[in-house]
Amino acid sequence: MEPNSPNQFDDHPIGKVFGQLEGIITSRKASKSERSYTSNLLAAGVVKIGSKVTEEAGELVEAAINEVDERVISEAADLFYHAMVLLACRDVTLKQVEATLAGRFGVSGLDEKASRK
Repeated sequence: MEPNSPNQFDDHPIGKVFGQLEGIITSRKASKSERSYTSNLLAAGVVKIGSKVTEEAGELVEAAINEVDERVISEAADLFYHAMVLLACRDVTLKQVEATLAGRFGVSGLDEKASRK
């Protein structure tokens, strides 16, 4: 699938939901509602959010090994959400991540990884 191409399963481009979720997370960061899980995570900071990212990554791997696709999808959604909260905590946007990924197209993954050293 080409970058920015529509998702083959629906009429919405991939990224629309991520953009909406990023907006919600950003608004929770600004509003700091005690009744919001997202606001509470953001207030707890990078260490707490990072532990949730680590937990969710482990749950995704475990689901991929032992569970049905629906569980894998659910755990992937949890991981993406928590990763987005972590990015927001650091004031990093999805556009910045997307730009980095776009810059890697046409570059061998092995070469790209070696260039980081």
